Amino acid sequence: MKDTPFIYGTTVSIYSFTNRENETKYLYRNLTDGINTMLISPRRWGKSSLVEKVVKEINRKEKGIKTVVIDLFSVSTEEEFLETLAREVIKGTSTKWQDWVVASKEFFKALVPKLTFGIDPHSDFSLSFDWNDLKKHGDEILNLAETISKKKKIKMIICLDEFQNLSNFPHYAQFEKKMRAVWQRQNLVTYCIYGSKRHMMTEIFNSPSKPFYRFGDLMLLQKIETKKWISFISKGFASTGKSILPEVAAIIPQLMKNHPWYVQQLSHYTWNLTTKKATITEISSALKELLNANTPLYQKEVESISLTQLNLLKAVVKMVTQFTSTEAMRTFALGTPRNVSKNKTTLTQNDIIHEINGQFEFVDPAFELWFRKQYFNEDPFQF
Repeated sequence: MKDTPFIYGTTVSIYSFTNRENETKYLYRNLTDGINTMLISPRRWGKSSLVEKVVKEINRKEKGIKTVVIDLFSVSTEEEFLETLAREVIKGTSTKWQDWVVASKEFFKALVPKLTFGIDPHSDFSLSFDWNDLKKHGDEILNLAETISKKKKIKMIICLDEFQNLSNFPHYAQFEKKMRAVWQRQNLVTYCIYGSKRHMMTEIFNSPSKPFYRFGDLMLLQKIETKKWISFISKGFASTGKSILPEVAAIIPQLMKNHPWYVQQLSHYTWNLTTKKATITEISSALKELLNANTPLYQKEVESISLTQLNLLKAVVKMVTQFTSTEAMRTFALGTPRNVSKNKTTLTQNDIIHEINGQFEFVDPAFELWFRKQYFNEDPFQF
């Protein structure tokens, strides 16, 4: 059996990447033109896949530009961030381990790096510094990419994924100001910053009181159109000797509200259950399988929130717009207006709900389908 043409749970391959032609061109142009770009969208909408695709194109076409992609998900301290940044910048601008040794000494003045090589010196090495020195001269690392770019007469693009994790640093407010002060003076380095916590990213880059306000272009990722998904799903089935009619394929993105992760996942489950031609029967079975697989996660989500928060989710499902109206407060037992305000903030910050064009909805469309079935006994194929 051929491998599935539908990928989720990781950044997708070029083959599995669908649509985003305009976003790809826009981000490519921004980064190659030296425009810092902050990419914001709900989680699992394909930000990392989009950046990865653009970076691959830049690496292929732009020989005078070096790219660095850093995932900050597991970075927990300022020291670790600076050491990671230094290591990846040096690796990204040199191809030989001998050059790494030279670079680690040539481009630092106040700092004295300690190099450690792993089993394969061509791909595995780490940098460390004395923490007291880092606190005094951390600017050297923040400006390292610019220093190397000037010396080598190149340009550099640094992509920072899960950037919002830095806000957990003990003294982040001070460090945030330092990063902005150093990076805004750089001419040869461009930053692409993105993360999975949309509300936190929005606060960092769209709040006038924050140092990174107007640091660059704020790019809001939109949903992929249904017609694009229909074409993608149909081609995916056809590429493996199976088929699905366009009107049947359309059911998948409609159920998943065009959410990239879940459209790919439900498409995969449907494809896996299909022998030759997919019908609504296979989609229905695939959806049950998907919801069953995620039930423990959704149950844990519900158990972690308060009763009034749970009731607010019920109001969201019923598309209530005025939560503090007398009718809504009474019908859904939402507590006091203060409860409503606090619960909206909490559920938003926890990425359970978000506001789109004045209407709150679930961030996770599969969770919403599970929630509807659990609390209103609704069949996903009947609404």
